[in-house]
Amino acid sequence: MTEQISQKHPRGLYVLFFAEMWERFSYYGMRAILLLFLLDKIRGGMGLQASEGAAIYGLYTASVYLLTLPGGWLADNVFGQKKAIWYGGIVIMLGHIILAIPGGTAIFFLGLAVVAMGTGLLKPNISSIVGELYPEGGARRDAAFSIFYMGINLGSVLGITIVGYLGQKINWHMGFGAAAVGMLLGLIVFRYGSNKYLRGYGEVPPAKVVTPEEAVKAGSERKLGYGLVALLVVFLAVLQLTNTINMTTAQGLAQGAGVIIVTVSLFYFLFILIAGGLTTVEKKRVGVLIVFFLAAAIFWSGFEQAGTSLQIFAERYTERTFGGWEMPSSWFQNFNGTFILIFAPIMASLWIFLSSKGINPSTPVKFALALILVGAGFFIMEMGAKVAVTGQLASPLFLTFTYMIHTIGELCLSPVGLSSYTKLAPKRYVSQLMGIWFVAASLGNLIAGLFAGGFDEENLEQMPGLFNQVTLFSIGFGLLLLIFWKPVKKWMGGIS
Repeated sequence: MTEQISQKHPRGLYVLFFAEMWERFSYYGMRAILLLFLLDKIRGGMGLQASEGAAIYGLYTASVYLLTLPGGWLADNVFGQKKAIWYGGIVIMLGHIILAIPGGTAIFFLGLAVVAMGTGLLKPNISSIVGELYPEGGARRDAAFSIFYMGINLGSVLGITIVGYLGQKINWHMGFGAAAVGMLLGLIVFRYGSNKYLRGYGEVPPAKVVTPEEAVKAGSERKLGYGLVALLVVFLAVLQLTNTINMTTAQGLAQGAGVIIVTVSLFYFLFILIAGGLTTVEKKRVGVLIVFFLAAAIFWSGFEQAGTSLQIFAERYTERTFGGWEMPSSWFQNFNGTFILIFAPIMASLWIFLSSKGINPSTPVKFALALILVGAGFFIMEMGAKVAVTGQLASPLFLTFTYMIHTIGELCLSPVGLSSYTKLAPKRYVSQLMGIWFVAASLGNLIAGLFAGGFDEENLEQMPGLFNQVTLFSIGFGLLLLIFWKPVKKWMGGIS
């Protein structure tokens, strides 16, 4: 069986599969216990309030996605993808080793920053090499990415199970250390496998000959970038001086980061529309990408509550004792990876079946369904929160069904959105707009952290209302997109 599979796909795919699996083991494993460690006041954690801990969590997860932008640029212009993956993996491992050292606050935050920088360098480039293995594109390439995606989720399940157990049941720093071991295994696989099966892939691109016209254009774009940075600095200074945002606190920093992300994205889209030299059709397609960006940010702001508000609910308000054994609360985050492994092939078959019947939903409809599903998940959590308000522990079924519905929503939005951005983006802006797609995830993670920070530990009665806000906002935007799906589809200019 292995021989048959190897004939269909190059062995390099499996090198990347296992390297990514171990990197995701380290990322999702550490992420599963991060907020718990920040909030813990008994077992050697940092003992922060929910508002501060959740804001730090949001800043960390948002920065991971933001740093994929410079990570991709460094690979394209300096290292090449293979070296970027190798150096990024080493930096990630060093970051987890720092986190495994029981030290002060400064040591811990240094470790977080190092992990984020390494992930930003590794994450966008390993996927690039998968695509490079299949220059012909087509169904074979789609199948390769499906296999690769399975590796991501397998790593997630293993990481949350092992790191979550070690961190919650034995010692927080042992959990962080296990994440470092996972990354080490990924580095070993990549080092020896890539030397043999990835020769000629992911190398530094040849130097491009730049025409005088391109040099002038590049200079103009640099000036625009410097001007935008200066504008942001002034804007943030005004917010700080007027006490609109207090950036001396974790919550203030997270709010400031949110302002930066929204402002940069807005100005970037405006720049492309006004000064990007686009045709009318291309401008309409960029307009569609703006709609998808907003929908994705709203979706991820709900979906990524898995590590924030849903983690707090699992830890404090959910029944986790079965036959005298208490399940680590971080294990609930495993449901997403497990449901992905179950539902991904089912959903892929469903789209193919519907397409054969001529009734496959359009991309805007799939985005709308994703938003409605994430809202429906929070409606279930609102019911669970009402049980918790009475002083009882809520059934684990509330979280189980929420994760299942959210996972189906993810499968409606994530692969579809990734594909849409590559197809709708004007050719000369494809790489940059792919970066903007990840920025939507960054913004969603940040909002998820800020939302969980709104939990008042002294006022449990507010929790159903907070979940209700997410329900109404997500379903409301989803229904709006569902109402206007035909005009949005028309603006796509024949691209489905």
